Amino acid sequence: MAEPLYVVFNPQSGKGRGGRLVRPVLEALSAGGASAEHGQTSRAGEEAELARAAVARGFRTIVAVGGDGTWSNVGSALIRSGRPVRLGLVPAGTGCDLAKSLGIPGGDVAACARIILAGHSRTIDVGRVLPDDRYFLNVAGFGYDIAVIEDSWNVRWLGGSALYLYCALRQIHRFPGFPVEMAAEGEAPVRRELLMLVVANARVFGGGFRIAPGADLADGALDASAFANMGVLRRLQTLVRLLRGTHLGTAEVAATRSRSFRLRFDRPPAYETDGEWNQAVAPELRIECVPRALEVLAPPE
Repeated sequence: MAEPLYVVFNPQSGKGRGGRLVRPVLEALSAGGASAEHGQTSRAGEEAELARAAVARGFRTIVAVGGDGTWSNVGSALIRSGRPVRLGLVPAGTGCDLAKSLGIPGGDVAACARIILAGHSRTIDVGRVLPDDRYFLNVAGFGYDIAVIEDSWNVRWLGGSALYLYCALRQIHRFPGFPVEMAAEGEAPVRRELLMLVVANARVFGGGFRIAPGADLADGALDASAFANMGVLRRLQTLVRLLRGTHLGTAEVAATRSRSFRLRFDRPPAYETDGEWNQAVAPELRIECVPRALEVLAPPE
């Protein structure tokens, strides 16, 4: 890759791992012959600002070092730029789930640099939540999913997949469930009492849970998994199935693939996109697939 790179670092990702990777990542890219400039975030959401500024300066490959939230913020900025810009990923965050679906290794900076420098890319779909106009690359989640994320804010002594699993087990007992009226594109709405609803663009979420084993990042559709509300024992059994990726086809989980979904809640819900907490502006949401919206550097399929 002869063109210059711009590298966005989130030094707070992965409880400080993003900051520790600044020198290794830049050295690995330089060793491969790349010319790279970089910037580091100093506050939440600044990734998008750094990416926008780099694109405006003429960079056409932006590398994001962090986790799913960092990649989502940078990817959203690239999509909104309307320019042909490629996104490179270096895992340094807590979950790094999109990398798992793309075959990008975690914990191996040299391998990630080789993938970026090889220049092979995939054009992937993204999801969008309306009327909030918020993009996501991996998943949007409601209910138990957001309760686990909120719980993780209070746990300082764990990281990575272990953090999500620990908080998931705690919320098994605590989360009460929620009602929602849901409809896939072209279908009549159905009101359900749910434990969790995850609308997935990719296969993995929450640090390793195989939420949508059959999801395809370039099929023009999203995969929704609606988990019925249930007792604690059934929740534990379902969590084990989710870890194994065998939850689909069970009585407790309704899986639907569609280009879009309409959701109506009793009040504007909190929800997550790629691990980032959001507050909806309205009780009714539309979640849609935006086909082939982002070019990502990745190993050949």
